[in-house]
Amino acid sequence: MDQSGNFLETIRATLQSQKKLAERAMSQLEGGDLHWAPHPESNSIAIIVKHLAGNMRSRWTDFLSSDGEKPTRNRDGEFVDDLGDEDEIMAVWEQGWAVLFSTLSELRPTDLQRKVTVGGKELTAVEALLGQLAHYAQHVGQIVYLAKLRLGDGWETVSIPKKRTDTA
Repeated sequence: MDQSGNFLETIRATLQSQKKLAERAMSQLEGGDLHWAPHPESNSIAIIVKHLAGNMRSRWTDFLSSDGEKPTRNRDGEFVDDLGDEDEIMAVWEQGWAVLFSTLSELRPTDLQRKVTVGGKELTAVEALLGQLAHYAQHVGQIVYLAKLRLGDGWETVSIPKKRTDTA
């Protein structure tokens, strides 16, 4: 596999890993906990999910041919906690990721240096991919941390556990 093909495969695998990490954290919560926020000005996991899904639909629909900031996107509305139960939250989550992974599966190594537009700014596809990867990783970290805060002592790590020694 050439370097460009390897890059695309690495991006896909890293995004899949980020998705699974967030899902392992969210699976530890009860449905209502997805709406919990530690402070009135903080985002709940439900809001982060809604924002990520809105971003994914906007950025990845017609990725190579239209501005990634679609005129139909209501970014401010993504920060209103109006999703219902856990099933609705997870359906929105899956819809966003489905758009992303569908587009990624269609990208070819020759597309990586093509110019794309995000919010009126011209980027290479590589720059846009890396920017989105960083954005999603930031929010996945928030999801994991919020779940950990909410669960306290009931939290089970979703990554590599700390080494613990028993001191009797």
